[in-house]
Amino acid sequence: MSAPAVHKPTTAEEVARILREASESRLAVTPLGGGRASEMGDPLERCDIELRMSRLDRVLEHSQGDMVVGVEAGITIESLQSELHKKGQFLPLDPFNSPGHTIGGLLASGWTGPLRQRFGSPRDFVIGIRVALPDGRLASAGGRVVKNVSGYDMMKLHLGAMGSLGVIVAASFKVFPNALHDVTVELQCESFEEAWTAGEKALALPLPPAALEVLSSHRVMARFLGSKDAVQRMAAELGWNPADRAIWVEHSRRGPSSWARTAVPRHKLREILQSLPESAEWWASPGIGIVQWSIAGGAAAVRDARALAESAGGSLVIMAGPDSLRREVGAWGSLPPTLELMKRLKNAFDPQRTLNPGRFVV
Repeated sequence: MSAPAVHKPTTAEEVARILREASESRLAVTPLGGGRASEMGDPLERCDIELRMSRLDRVLEHSQGDMVVGVEAGITIESLQSELHKKGQFLPLDPFNSPGHTIGGLLASGWTGPLRQRFGSPRDFVIGIRVALPDGRLASAGGRVVKNVSGYDMMKLHLGAMGSLGVIVAASFKVFPNALHDVTVELQCESFEEAWTAGEKALALPLPPAALEVLSSHRVMARFLGSKDAVQRMAAELGWNPADRAIWVEHSRRGPSSWARTAVPRHKLREILQSLPESAEWWASPGIGIVQWSIAGGAAAVRDARALAESAGGSLVIMAGPDSLRREVGAWGSLPPTLELMKRLKNAFDPQRTLNPGRFVV
């Protein structure tokens, strides 16, 4: 594959124009935000144009009273959080392989982090997006207010679609006030069983942690957000060791060169973790049913773990890895029952296969 031409648009209209011209010329376009999820998905069939979105990085609107923010898709999460922090607000976005994720890239890839336990995924608090389509049109879905539900929810089509239907150029979110109190505690255990039991105890508290992680090193970390009295009471009830909340920043930097995410129903996660090799490096969110693990056994290890995940009603997705591995085992796993519908959507939005050909399921 020859080196692609690089475009760095500064406006949404410029993005739309590039897509229209590429579609008319049968050229393939790969959108790129911060590049933190660039190895997610199957290897590209071709790439003629790399569309780097980093210059679309403005805060378009921030209504502190309405608790709504609108931004261009190329802004990094860190830059946005810095702006929100000045007004005592934040977005619960803490994806792994940080820093450097852009808002557009995060929405397109569907990545989440430990705070998903309390706040859900970004799709739960994004309230509007603007998308450049391959035919050169700019389309909007949702809006700039929280109560904005009418017609079909076209916005959700583009969340997690890997930029295969359109390029997100802007988004609006419901934001959250900074917690009155933010406390982190941790516990180093002697065994997996002890760590798992400790995590279960934390999740059963009257005020469960906003984030809870169990690591392959038998370390357990819990983060409590809320009123001072409630948070201190929960931390005291656990009796774990106080920790600096900066450990979550360090945790978010996890991103091995070859790495997979397994998601299963919560009650099946323990079985999945116990099936991983004893030497495997992993970190898990028991309250969500997700484990991220560093692939150390090659294609065979991925096939075995995927078979177990799918038999448990879940999935295994390769988050990063060499092209050879992703070609051999596939990034996504078994084809979904909605495959035909997905093909129809792809044909409707991108009939010329302009966007990310080969990367997503269709």
